[in-house]
Amino acid sequence: MSQVKISVTSKLDGIKSWSLQALETCPGSIDNGELVPACKGCYATTGNYNYPNVKAPRAHNKQDWQRLEWADDMVQAMQDSRYFRWFDSGDMYSVALAEKILEVMQRTPWVKHWLPTRMHKFPKFRTVLTAMQALDNVMVRFSSDSVTGDYIDGLHGSVIVPTSDDATSSMQLCKAYENAGKCSGCRACWDKSVPLIAYPAHGVKMAKVIRIIKAA
Repeated sequence: MSQVKISVTSKLDGIKSWSLQALETCPGSIDNGELVPACKGCYATTGNYNYPNVKAPRAHNKQDWQRLEWADDMVQAMQDSRYFRWFDSGDMYSVALAEKILEVMQRTPWVKHWLPTRMHKFPKFRTVLTAMQALDNVMVRFSSDSVTGDYIDGLHGSVIVPTSDDATSSMQLCKAYENAGKCSGCRACWDKSVPLIAYPAHGVKMAKVIRIIKAA
């Protein structure tokens, strides 16, 4: 019997995802000894994410991916999927994990994979990230650390903006929060032809981070 813990959320229109615990599996969240702005206001450290029943499968996944059968089980879990999201929380903190995820992506060409990450900051991940992005069915989005819309053109695939009005013409604005927080059929995050997604900041914690940055 498969041991993989897959999440299915209404926010993503029922699309499956696989996640780890936020921050503790996110080495890219630290810069100069402190959390980067985007991670200071991380949604995955608030609300329902603090409940034991939500933390438990993420803790399980951190150990489970190391099983020899993990890739086989993940492929089986995606048999009826057309879209998949990696890391609703957490990140692929290990090259060995990244290589296993690449294997799953290669073995599921019928699935469009979206993987947001900050691991591009570490040279040892470049080979596997390049291999992922070369696949027709995979969109790897390097996350900007900014919460005020700053990004590096040609590098970052997603950025947080304070409000929807702060999105520029070079960004595709996520409109989930105009639709009760749901994707509502939008699949831009999976779309390789969309270079940059802008996510309007949401939540009390993120609002506080933005206020502090603007006041500095």
